[in-house]
Amino acid sequence: DVIAGFLYAILILVVFHPVVDLIDNFNLTYKYAPLIIIRTAFEMTAVEKIEEQLASLRIAKRSTLSEEPAYLLDIDISKPAQSESSRFVAVSCSNKSIRVYNRETLNFLREYSSCPGILNGVRFAHACDSVVFSACSDGTVKCWDVRLATRKAVQVFSGYPSNVFISFDINCSDLIICAGTEKVEKDTFLVFWDARGITNCASATREPLGVYSESHNDDITKICFHPIEPNLVVSGSTDGLVNVFDINRDNEDDALMSTCNSDSSVSFVGWSGKDYKQVYCTTHDEGFCWWDIAQLDTEEPITLLHVLDVRDAVCVENDSLNYLVGGLYHEKADKLFLIGGTSTGNIHLISCGTDGLSLVGSLCGGHAATVRSFCWNLTDESLLTGGEDAQLLLWKPGAVERSLAKKASMKIASSVQKRVRVHNSSLKSRKK
Repeated sequence: DVIAGFLYAILILVVFHPVVDLIDNFNLTYKYAPLIIIRTAFEMTAVEKIEEQLASLRIAKRSTLSEEPAYLLDIDISKPAQSESSRFVAVSCSNKSIRVYNRETLNFLREYSSCPGILNGVRFAHACDSVVFSACSDGTVKCWDVRLATRKAVQVFSGYPSNVFISFDINCSDLIICAGTEKVEKDTFLVFWDARGITNCASATREPLGVYSESHNDDITKICFHPIEPNLVVSGSTDGLVNVFDINRDNEDDALMSTCNSDSSVSFVGWSGKDYKQVYCTTHDEGFCWWDIAQLDTEEPITLLHVLDVRDAVCVENDSLNYLVGGLYHEKADKLFLIGGTSTGNIHLISCGTDGLSLVGSLCGGHAATVRSFCWNLTDESLLTGGEDAQLLLWKPGAVERSLAKKASMKIASSVQKRVRVHNSSLKSRKK
């Protein structure tokens, strides 16, 4: 690649020699021109390489079905401890449980029950790879330690009596937990707790530090802290708003840095771009919005891309795109990707650019029903996916699965639909 890039640069200089004269006219030194061209060539190659890796993902491991099959609603992997790789995978399930698996083998390790509440999300701590959190509809965020034999939560973060938590996250320094509530009467809250000392897992119940109550007026469906700035958090709601907060500010009004309107019910939010100065969201009617909050104090527009219906914008040859699961930002390629799929279990990887969306590749032959969750691991370029077929799959570039038997689809009783993602047309399309 290095030799090819260098030869390409020389060819450009030879064929388009007048460009050098133009550069000289602008007081630029001749010797810098090939460096500029080579760098551009390398950047393009980096993106293409990542797209090739994504397109070459194949099933490496498949978890065995449990005795009580359930939808796999959310997935997270433990953060590597020092030089070690991730050891654990945690999955929140529609049967009100969290299941923990070995990261490499997908062997089942243990299970925690949240009964009678319904689980909404699962997240590992950043500093301790054995501590995992979950939000619950009973108004708590619970902390579990996979090192311990106990099946009880080792710490409970309690909300206010009316709180029903449907989203949450913990910041990158493990200092603050934030959870979002369903709308109860006229109230919708972002609730915050001090999470210091979680690695000691003291058993005392913790009360909230405070709440934000004015910035959303409907269910807060997604919360995501900034990957490197512990004081920044973005929230998405069924009111269509995507809000960015700086929680170091004294009050909610001052903390609200930006309000972006997706014009639809928000299903997923995330950070992207160099230094993560962009935010994006997907919506329940399969729309996509992307904003550059670095432009807030400039005259430039902050909207990078707004797609009303991704299903109409992305062409999938010999297949279809039925829904979006969410997005992932690839740091090495400085590229944002979306993950979508079909009701039969095919997964589509979509590249995002300011000029539009394009299909990178499709992962077929793995799931047999709708995919509801995923987790991207930059360390080994692998992807974990979970779906309504109760399967947890590990995908790696160029992997070969020993058994390629596709598991049959399964049906879950309708009662579990209370807080699981709906991918049909129950939310009216916003297309004008």
